[in-house]
Amino acid sequence: MQNLRNGLIACVEAGTLNELTVGFRASDYEALLKFWEVWSRPDQLPPQRAWRNWLILGGRGAGKTRAGAEWVRGVALSRKRFGEGARQIALIGESLNDVREVMIEGVSGLLGVHARWERPQWEPSRRRLQWRNGAVAYAFSADDPESLRGPQFDAAWCDELCKWRRAEAAYDMLQFGLRLGQNPRSAITTTPRPIPLLKRLLAEPGTVVSRAATKANAFQLAPQFLEQMLARYAGTRLGRQELDGELIEARADSLFPRGRIEHARVDAHPPLARIVVAIDPPASSREGADACGIVAAGVDDDGRVFVLADQSEQGLSPLSWASRAIALYRRLEADRIVVEVNQGGEMARTVLHETDASVPVSEVRATRGKVLRAEPVAALYEQGRVCHVGTFPELEDEMADFGADGLSNGRSPDRLDALVWAITSLVLMPREATPRMRSL
Repeated sequence: MQNLRNGLIACVEAGTLNELTVGFRASDYEALLKFWEVWSRPDQLPPQRAWRNWLILGGRGAGKTRAGAEWVRGVALSRKRFGEGARQIALIGESLNDVREVMIEGVSGLLGVHARWERPQWEPSRRRLQWRNGAVAYAFSADDPESLRGPQFDAAWCDELCKWRRAEAAYDMLQFGLRLGQNPRSAITTTPRPIPLLKRLLAEPGTVVSRAATKANAFQLAPQFLEQMLARYAGTRLGRQELDGELIEARADSLFPRGRIEHARVDAHPPLARIVVAIDPPASSREGADACGIVAAGVDDDGRVFVLADQSEQGLSPLSWASRAIALYRRLEADRIVVEVNQGGEMARTVLHETDASVPVSEVRATRGKVLRAEPVAALYEQGRVCHVGTFPELEDEMADFGADGLSNGRSPDRLDALVWAITSLVLMPREATPRMRSL
């Protein structure tokens, strides 16, 4: 089936589909285009194992709505690939207007995905769709949970769950009504946000999750849209949520809230007076050991700091991290390398000297805990004195997850440690070198 899909898409892209379908009647051609099992991606088809909730998480334009509409079409028409058929179906959106404009009448909505001869009748005044075989779907607004009290269903499609203002109440009312048939179930299509209901669903044993980024649906999107969105938002918190479909958590006690990091983002930096590359070496390079933090930053004449690069990685040997840091030093024309020497100080000095003895190295030693060292740097972010030139997803994830008790997973914040040393050496310590101005 996948080979057939790829072949048909290639014909569409090459403009040769008409040649392939010579002799087709209009109904044959329409049937081919409506054959969802051919055109769909694996993440857009329902799981084959048992499930109560099929959670379809994806970026904007990733094909979530089409997947939800095709699932409803499949169960209403009792198509084998979609499991047990359904006769009473709930369609729930953020508002009744969303149900009508997106889920039913939209480009990827229910009326659009059906071939003409199988299309259900839409009765707006009664807010229902009715198929010739007797299956019926009813429209509901999540803003009115009480409207779900009384009706009963054997299937439901919930669209953009994370936008529902009364999500918990509407979802709970739906559960009381999902009581028909042998296997009542819900398809839930949404761009993820860290709301309690989504977290609850992800933890339930009856939930199966499909994920897709916006770029997975590139065949269906305007090329300029995808190019522009990726250029502007790739790697940002908003982009990872809205384009990649990631669930981005917010930690209440973070020293570096995500909103503050996003506000600090810039596309370029001015001429810089000093640049440093900071290293937080790991105690070991064995599998599962801490990462080696390698972060570069610079400062301008006004005392604003610009984070320039994060080349941290796990599993680097001493020679590998030294070579990587020195290469970054050369590329950025940095003033010096700053290295923490609490763990293996003699080794750190030696390996850097042996790799390139001409590189100036400043040794720093931690005398306070990680949180205390990070607090003055967090204050600089709060004052708007630190900018990120571009995006550093892994570093920024570590920053946003760093609170009064460290990282939530208990691991060492190696990227953040290197960032703290870089910024500390630039603006929170006496200068060690005569500045030299660099042009952009």
